[in-house]
Amino acid sequence: MLNQLSGRATSRNSRYEYPTLTAALRTGCGLLLLFSYLQLPSHFAMPVSGVSTALKTVKTVLPRPRPHWVGDGFNVYPVFANKAFTKELSPFLMFDYAAPKYFPPTQKKLGVGEHPHRGFETVTMAFEGEVEHKDSAGNCGVIGPGDVQWMTAGRGIIHEEFHSGNFAKTGGTFEMYQLWVNLPKEHKMTAPRYQGILRDDIPSSPLYSWSKGAPEDVSACDTSEGSVRVVAGRFKDAVGPAKTWTQVDVWDVNIAKESTKEYVFDMVEDNNVIIFVRKGKVEVQGHKLGPQDVAIANLGGSKIVLQANEDDSKVLILAGKPIDEPIVAHGPMVMNTKQEINQAFVDFQSGNFGT
Repeated sequence: MLNQLSGRATSRNSRYEYPTLTAALRTGCGLLLLFSYLQLPSHFAMPVSGVSTALKTVKTVLPRPRPHWVGDGFNVYPVFANKAFTKELSPFLMFDYAAPKYFPPTQKKLGVGEHPHRGFETVTMAFEGEVEHKDSAGNCGVIGPGDVQWMTAGRGIIHEEFHSGNFAKTGGTFEMYQLWVNLPKEHKMTAPRYQGILRDDIPSSPLYSWSKGAPEDVSACDTSEGSVRVVAGRFKDAVGPAKTWTQVDVWDVNIAKESTKEYVFDMVEDNNVIIFVRKGKVEVQGHKLGPQDVAIANLGGSKIVLQANEDDSKVLILAGKPIDEPIVAHGPMVMNTKQEINQAFVDFQSGNFGT
């Protein structure tokens, strides 16, 4: 574990007790265990698309799913629904979104208790409220509004996720998401790593617009029209701070006003691209999307075009190079074979996890 959320995190090196698998399942297995039954080096430069006007086409639109509770603190939409853990979304595995919800003040710890992970990464971002994290490597951190935690489970880690103590005492509106990102076989057993990325460390870019009559004429918009926060990957001159093991883009897009203006996003050719609507209404390549809808693009093409059909629309764009390997998932473990999954649970039950 390399990083902590400076100013809002502490480190602990106390002995960690390993619960049994049954106990872990009783307390909840993270933001997506219930749903499933269940690096790139820092100098990496994402290839920049040439001046191609080839638009990506939308392959599938996933409508807003029904939410469910994970533990007692996260009322989430399983955004990827039946596409989760499929090559169609690779390198992304699954995605839980907790829409804004009010929680009254409480003395209780709301969330999910200790649970293991192996073979992938979790990306957690808070928009409102705070998430408190603790893991078997001794890391503790509070993910506040706009902050991101990028945790590499690698060969194995045990952690817990709750509303922060301060947020529980005061109550308030809570909104966040957790995304699972797969690791290629060669990195599945890498050492665990913790990246605590603060809001102010995430660079922002203006939106860029174009005209269908002059598709090569792309220009930066005034910042009053919106922005693109780059958590991972690259958008124009903004490079995200997250270190990743494969080429991944995570862009938090905000469009301030409804208009007929089209905003253009250059993508890497042959990437899987996913557009998720957090709030508002947008149009993607002629497909109209509302809150919690998802558009999945075909691999071909190198541009995505968005148009806001409502003020203050907020979109998450996920893109990445597909990992052409088998995906075998069971609960909190994601490996390449059933034998590796079985070994993961043996290691967890024997205490050979998070060390």
